Amino acid sequence: MTEIPHQSTQAGEAGPVAHPTSPIVPGATVTGHALIAVVAIMTFLAGLTIGGVSAVRSLAADWTSEIVRETTIQITPADGLDVAAALAKAVEVAQGVPGVTSARALGPSETASLLEPWLGSGLDLSSLPVPRLVVVTLASGGRADTIAALRKALGESVPSASLDDHRQWSDRLSGTAQTVVALGLAVLALVSAATVLCVVFATRAAVAAARSIVEVLHFVGAHDTFIAAEFQHHFLNVGLLGGAIGGGAAMAMFFAFTTVPSWLRGTFDISGAQTLISGMALDPRGYGGILGVSVLVALVTAVTSRVTVYRTLRHIS
Repeated sequence: MTEIPHQSTQAGEAGPVAHPTSPIVPGATVTGHALIAVVAIMTFLAGLTIGGVSAVRSLAADWTSEIVRETTIQITPADGLDVAAALAKAVEVAQGVPGVTSARALGPSETASLLEPWLGSGLDLSSLPVPRLVVVTLASGGRADTIAALRKALGESVPSASLDDHRQWSDRLSGTAQTVVALGLAVLALVSAATVLCVVFATRAAVAAARSIVEVLHFVGAHDTFIAAEFQHHFLNVGLLGGAIGGGAAMAMFFAFTTVPSWLRGTFDISGAQTLISGMALDPRGYGGILGVSVLVALVTAVTSRVTVYRTLRHIS
């Protein structure tokens, strides 16, 4: 940081004697430390938001991919219908449709297991009109054409069968992911606005604390760009330090979400929380997003301080 020299000559000395110099913007102040803490907290919150949005999008994409790769054929019992024969025919028809990789009928025990959370254990399916299911796995690509061909073939060969392509669940999952992304962007905007306001107030306080030096520089002909650059350099360092602390803490938290469950699996029963925790794991793009936010916070801090100094210097007459 550029410093302002204070020089004087004394009688009997051959030349000027340099006294200690002082920077325009003091670095080690309570205000500076507090601003670093605020920037670190804001970066941490922004990093959590970006990481959470990235994790939710990846998790939703994985779930959607699994959902769309499977479809279900349902055979509803009716008077005069041979359910076993209808199941066998549905499996045969499904296996003959291009784009279907496998098809199998769920047995009575598997169907009972699906209904156990609602109807309890020991269920006798023969006494209830419970639909029987055929699980069909689709090949990647051309899903719409495969579904249309399968629906047509079932309508011609197994009129009692109905096809569920899970489109409703897929649409709901995609809508939920988009809502989470929108909320994350809104939170990120609020955090950015709060950071800008904090930097504005801190810059004004710094200019007020160094007002005498700024006025001297201003009136002796120093350009506003020189003075603003000094403040920008100071607040850029503040932003980089705060961003590194906050961004590093956010990365460490998501890294812990990835590694801690594997450490605790052999000691504690974490099966209930493992799915949620492991779902917050980040890919390299997520970590890159947090790193980008940290750098962006530092740049916003520097640019905001420069603009604030320019506006403050206009009021100095």
